[in-house]
Amino acid sequence: MSALGKTLFPYTRYIRTLNLEDLEELLQDTKFKNQVSSMFFEGELALHKIQTTGPKKNQRLDPGRTSNTLGDIITTSTPMLEELSGKIENDALLRWIPRTPRLRLLNPWYGGTLVGAGPLLRRHCHAFKTLSFWGWNHDEADPKFADFLNEINPQTLESLEIFSSASIGAESFLALSCHRDSLKELKLNSIDSTAMHSLNMLAGCTNLTTLLLTDATHGSVYLKDSHHDIFLEIVAWLTSCKKLRSVTFRSLRGGQDFMTPMLLENDIRLTSLELRSYAMADARDFHQALANQVGLQELQLQGDSDEAGDGVATLVESLSQLVNLTDLRLQDISDYFTDEVIGRLARSLPKLEGWYTSGWGVTDAIWSDMAMLKSLRRLDMAATSRFTANGILDFILSLGPGNKGLILAIMMADVDCDLTEIEQATIKETISTQVDGRFEFQLQRGMTVKRILPYGGIQSLAHCYQILTSPSMRLSLTESSNRVCRGRYTLFTPMGDGWMDLHLPRRSPSQRLKTMTSFVRLAPISNHDEPKSTRGNKNTLYFRDDPSRPPIDVCGSYDLVWKNYGY
Repeated sequence: MSALGKTLFPYTRYIRTLNLEDLEELLQDTKFKNQVSSMFFEGELALHKIQTTGPKKNQRLDPGRTSNTLGDIITTSTPMLEELSGKIENDALLRWIPRTPRLRLLNPWYGGTLVGAGPLLRRHCHAFKTLSFWGWNHDEADPKFADFLNEINPQTLESLEIFSSASIGAESFLALSCHRDSLKELKLNSIDSTAMHSLNMLAGCTNLTTLLLTDATHGSVYLKDSHHDIFLEIVAWLTSCKKLRSVTFRSLRGGQDFMTPMLLENDIRLTSLELRSYAMADARDFHQALANQVGLQELQLQGDSDEAGDGVATLVESLSQLVNLTDLRLQDISDYFTDEVIGRLARSLPKLEGWYTSGWGVTDAIWSDMAMLKSLRRLDMAATSRFTANGILDFILSLGPGNKGLILAIMMADVDCDLTEIEQATIKETISTQVDGRFEFQLQRGMTVKRILPYGGIQSLAHCYQILTSPSMRLSLTESSNRVCRGRYTLFTPMGDGWMDLHLPRRSPSQRLKTMTSFVRLAPISNHDEPKSTRGNKNTLYFRDDPSRPPIDVCGSYDLVWKNYGY
């Protein structure tokens, strides 16, 4: 209404941030209909209410087009606007740019919206420096985005982030050289195969302080082996970025091989590092090189651990030297961490404020060392643990002023070490009183398999066992009775790709029969696929290896029926 001159003061003239996503969410809200919608679109605003096309009885409010129409009104009187984001249509953006001379941040959601916007930004928006968009999948995306980068004022773009997949590659990366002196932050999520093979074209962008790369090929591209020359050029580029402070590689096959030379470069002093989806067995050099980055304050590592060899010892030795760490997150890679390992890290890293770790068989023996962390504010213990109420209480009572607000989360307690409701209530009250903190407790989640029912191509229990222990599965079996294939399985939270990682909690290395290395995707079978003899039985879950089915998250005791059409 202010933009239409219907308010006492010109409020829109002071708007600095306009996010059309918020407006679109308002228009989509189930409560925003009938009377509320009619009240909103009264008077002059009624002219800007856009309905969907089709028969009149099926027409409804079109949130996307309506929010763009309302944005058209708002931007006529927002000379102070600095940040613009939302699902903006191309023609709307071309009209709005001349109205927003102070614009410095643009997030149009879809990259195709930028077509034709480069010359306008160059002419009208001299403060423009930050660009982000969700994705841009189009055959012409690469050349058109390259045109945009060449059309805006050179050496002005400071930050570029693409949140999801975009069909960009060599041309766009080469065009970024037009901003090689100004570009400080580059975040590319969901890089496809073409982009992976073109990363060497970023060689001119050496003033980066923040770099994030996420591989969308699920590890199918391994440049070190397939295109070693490109691999070496990318390494040369990374090691020439002397101003790097934050580096994140996710799902990048061989990511540790790219990072190792960077870590060994004495002129590069990182403060934040994240590496996901790698294997300890292939990362000895990477783990050793971590010790060279003593300035690290934040470190996140996620990958497959390895019980054999000296992988754990090498990693722990390097971590112990990173005395400036304030935030440490270790997922999966720390599965074999014991009391001794966790205690050593606690003694070596006095500045820790946040710590997430997995582990095996962790007990009250760690609490005396944990009490030495005088700045700890969050502890996520995702290790299979056997803590007692007294041990936890002793730790809490040793906390000091620097631990104020501590969140203590024990997420995988052994079912044999369950805390009673009274014990949990006592711990919660004590931590609240001692440091105004919070306690979270959860038993190891999962389902107890009572029996394996052969079904759908599985001819026998022995055949079922063969399938479950095949190299294509990440599954461990524990012999908890005389019957094979019986034990407790844990269905963890969704992995990065939205599916579930299923494996057996390791009771002890000697009891474990076999551990696999790859993932298995489990999804429920629909009702018509269930055998008639057990259909409708709520205590029976049916699974098959089918990535097209949605994932599930369950707890309890069930029969497990495995169905795999490949056998």
